[in-house]
Amino acid sequence: MVHEEHLLSGAPDPDDLGVEASLRPRRLDEYVGQTRLLDNLRVFIRAARERRESLDHVLLFGPPGLGKTTLAHIIANEMNAPLRVTSGPVLERAGDLAAILTNLDRGEVLFIDEIHRLGPTVEEILYPALEDYRIDLVIGQGPAARTVKIELQPFTLVGATTRAGLISSPLRARFGIVHRLDFYRPEELARIIQRSAHLLAIPIDPAGAAEIARRSRGTPRVANRLLRRVRDFAQVEGAAGIDLAGAQRALGLLEVDEYGFDDLDRKILNTLIEHYDGGPAGIRALAAAVGEDRGTLEDFYEPYLIQEGFLQRTPRGRVATRRAYEHLGYPPRPGTGSLF
Repeated sequence: MVHEEHLLSGAPDPDDLGVEASLRPRRLDEYVGQTRLLDNLRVFIRAARERRESLDHVLLFGPPGLGKTTLAHIIANEMNAPLRVTSGPVLERAGDLAAILTNLDRGEVLFIDEIHRLGPTVEEILYPALEDYRIDLVIGQGPAARTVKIELQPFTLVGATTRAGLISSPLRARFGIVHRLDFYRPEELARIIQRSAHLLAIPIDPAGAAEIARRSRGTPRVANRLLRRVRDFAQVEGAAGIDLAGAQRALGLLEVDEYGFDDLDRKILNTLIEHYDGGPAGIRALAAAVGEDRGTLEDFYEPYLIQEGFLQRTPRGRVATRRAYEHLGYPPRPGTGSLF
């Protein structure tokens, strides 16, 4: 059964983790999209390997599902180094991070997902670790407390976040390589879908791949998820593979429209137009009106709606654009400027 709340979300679904790992590119040459980032990483990685040094610390940010975790694995593979994986919410105490750092071997890559969720005391441990490969631990309490300096092996930290604005300036300044991942173009997603279909032994023609790509919200994770759901329909219908008509029929049954919108996308825009006269509306009020968590709207839905020109974020709140009115069949609101 399709979990509608996960289908078009860039967030990882626990049910998909095994399949995602099998489809993940292993090397830079296998990675599709993010051309500028890949070109730069090739140079940085080659230079670090020639100097026999660890790669500078890397901060990757952007909406969920665009490949930040995949790039962490690729960086480790290209550096011929093991990868340790953890996340900000898991590291509750400074000792948790210190234990990981002191056990890193020379050249290892440490990946911290959701790095913006590190607590202040945990984050402070990172400052000397990233700059000088050492950590300062306080032993004891009160007048008897003393600071112990522990030397670390040179390592590379890859941090990933969907909310770069929540990362403190001191932490951000300690990353030598900082890149934003952008939404993918449909032609790039079509290449990803064809590669995934080949790995999953799913026959698919270029038109079918292009149709799935067009409705994948510019996100590879969504593209691969839709590919597997369309495959299910093709299998049950007895089709030999996925063609244009089959993809359109399956995506229609999944209620994914030509822009990759689901019910919540349409509900957000409908609410803005019907309840708030097109906006502006505050994000808290909008989240309450559609019955969804504020973080879900900000992380998963807003970025794509803004990217595609259906929503604008203003100092006074969120505003539906003329394109939103036209797509949902509303007459444009008069006298509202160039956006409408």
